[in-house]
Amino acid sequence: MHTFKLTENLDLIDVETAGFESFIASYVLRGKKAAIIETGPTSSVPNVLFGLEKVGVKRENVAYVAVSHIHLDHGGGAGTLLKSLPNAKVIVHQRGVPHLANPEKLWQQSREVLGRITELYGAPEPVPLERIIAAQDGMTFDLGNSVELRVVETLGHASHHQSFFETFGRGVFPGDAAGIYLKEFDSIVPTTPAPFRLDGALAALDRLEKLEPKALYYSHFGEASDPVRRLRMYADQLRLWGKIARQGVREKQGLEEVRRNIINNDKQIQRAVRFIQAHPVLDETVLNNSVQGFMQFAERFDSSAL
Repeated sequence: MHTFKLTENLDLIDVETAGFESFIASYVLRGKKAAIIETGPTSSVPNVLFGLEKVGVKRENVAYVAVSHIHLDHGGGAGTLLKSLPNAKVIVHQRGVPHLANPEKLWQQSREVLGRITELYGAPEPVPLERIIAAQDGMTFDLGNSVELRVVETLGHASHHQSFFETFGRGVFPGDAAGIYLKEFDSIVPTTPAPFRLDGALAALDRLEKLEPKALYYSHFGEASDPVRRLRMYADQLRLWGKIARQGVREKQGLEEVRRNIINNDKQIQRAVRFIQAHPVLDETVLNNSVQGFMQFAERFDSSAL
């Protein structure tokens, strides 16, 4: 388990889910108090706690656990983690509150969609309602020493998705709103499982760009420079996938043909496709679930103007 110091008040913990390095990141932001941004899944909570110790943050000093959304790889570990953080509350989109408090439906739906991957993540434990903050767009949490964390609603990937803006260093934690960053290949790849909304995802990217961030801190995975350019590139990539999926649906193509057309036309995917296909999680989530999300959106909505 590795930690990386990114700025004076920000550290990254590689939670190494199921032993996979550079896959899921948890961030520790510090002022007088600390916030953990993204928990990873239940199975990775011991690594989060060990990472917290390595970066020198006491458990009782953690005031907030901020999750971008309730999917298992982002907020699945919240209930388990809070058992070791006596003073922390979870910040989650208001639509995500019922699923953190009672995660049984979330777990069952995750098993249906992700299958064997859920066994790598582990079942989520409930978060007591009194320890949940139902976040709304624009809410700001003061950590002291001029460090604040602002909620930015970024729907599209999910109807309960939010990103976070660290106002002191002007860094954005986009969750899944800005895709998956594969640093080794200098590639961003979509994460767009059904029920994905392309219109919402593009609006979310526009909101993040208008913040004029100085850095992007991806949950998958790590810090990326030149943030505005990357946000624009991802928007173009989503439009490309949308165009290919729309054509595929109109021509009654199957998943395999649409996926092949995407790979043949998306240079960012081409650079990383062998790595993705060899990865036990990314192969399923990027090349299957994400393509299916686009196809279902194309079937349900007329996206010709996007």
